[in-house]
Amino acid sequence: MDVIHVCLNVSDADEIAQWYRDELGFEDSWEFTSEDGETRNVYVADGNGFELQLSDTEGEDDFENGTAWDHLAVKVDDVDAAFEEIDNHGVVSEPADQPAAGARTAFIEDPDGHVVELVEPQD
Repeated sequence: MDVIHVCLNVSDADEIAQWYRDELGFEDSWEFTSEDGETRNVYVADGNGFELQLSDTEGEDDFENGTAWDHLAVKVDDVDAAFEEIDNHGVVSEPADQPAAGARTAFIEDPDGHVVELVEPQD
């Protein structure tokens, strides 16, 4: 498995993306908006291809310590197989296609309850 991105909940995706570009040398990668139109996801990448997903949900701009962390995403060859094989400590979301993101995903929890997204890119 490869770590492919980390998602951060942010109050303003454009402002935060600009900071990562200006201060840390990240570059624009891609973006998508959720099907309900409420959450915009802006991706910036470092020189090695690691991405930060900056998730901006309308009306959410006050985060307590710890709530800005959303999930860790790892690339897998087969989401369904990985979902069945991994000893998870809670199912957040079973495998499902995510057309807007161009992937099939599932979300599970690690032993401490941190959310891990399993991502199978779809071509």
